[in-house]
Amino acid sequence: MDLLTALDNAVREIKETLPSMPLLENEPMAAHSSFRIGGPVRAFALPGDITSFSRLTHILKKNKLLPLVTGNRTNILFPDEGLPELFIISTERMDRLFLLPDGAIYAEAGVSLAKLSSFACQHSLSGLEFASGIPGSVGGGILMNAGAYGGEMKDVTESVVTYYLPQQKLYETLNAQCGFGYRKSAFQTIAGCAIVSAVFRLKEGDPEEISAKMRELNDRRREKQPLDLPSAGSAFRRPEGYYAAALIDECGLKGYTVGGAQVSPKHAGFIVNLGNATSHDVYDLMMHVRSTVYQQKGVPLEPEIILLSPEYRLVDESPAAPLHHVYGSALQSSPENGE
Repeated sequence: MDLLTALDNAVREIKETLPSMPLLENEPMAAHSSFRIGGPVRAFALPGDITSFSRLTHILKKNKLLPLVTGNRTNILFPDEGLPELFIISTERMDRLFLLPDGAIYAEAGVSLAKLSSFACQHSLSGLEFASGIPGSVGGGILMNAGAYGGEMKDVTESVVTYYLPQQKLYETLNAQCGFGYRKSAFQTIAGCAIVSAVFRLKEGDPEEISAKMRELNDRRREKQPLDLPSAGSAFRRPEGYYAAALIDECGLKGYTVGGAQVSPKHAGFIVNLGNATSHDVYDLMMHVRSTVYQQKGVPLEPEIILLSPEYRLVDESPAAPLHHVYGSALQSSPENGE
């Protein structure tokens, strides 16, 4: 059975078996990503709980399909051409959030980091102030060990529950086994490993002081970052011993534009969509920035944004395939090769 037929069969069975679950067909991803860029995917499903999530993935498994599981898609660039052979599951409606008897916080993958931080503040729990202004959700935040202003998800995460799609099983992983590092976790290396919930262990604090800290950090963010335009956050990872934004600024690239994509004049670490940017504009701009910085500074920049290729595929026969790969092969090669 070819991939398109398998997708059609799966979509038909999902509609019959889970009629109340939102399932959007041939849905443009420009409407579902912070960059506001991207063509249609074959199907976009939004389960509301772990039960519907597992039933949905069981149907996909029967049809030898491995979906791409996403959160709020605040760090993904989808291709303009679309991905007609891709099935996306969004965890954004899986958003249960409550206090456990021992004082820890339980949050499902779809809970926004802003909501999680506010919930902690309401219960006089400190440690998540840094996350209050980070776009995205618990699942994505843990996947990439999101951080800001000296704090990271690894500092507050006690355990993570994942659903391993090839086996259709739940696994709990304690912090020490999560492989957290700078903007990475072990979950990024395991295809078919979907984060569904986490437990956070925080310290008791004064709610007024916690709230004041959150306001301070969010004011700093609004002052320094281009939050008024679509973007996917920091475009490049911080190279060891340097800051990507400073390198880009020193190369005179602030405001540099390719099509509708621009290196933000406000913060050189951001690439923004001026309103009509294509995925190719963003990709070409990132390549130009990377090449220029390497030529002038000798420092290679690696993308922090997940750049999906038009050839991106996930199939169940290849469970060892990477969770994502870059748009084409150029960003995987040495920047000295030029644009």
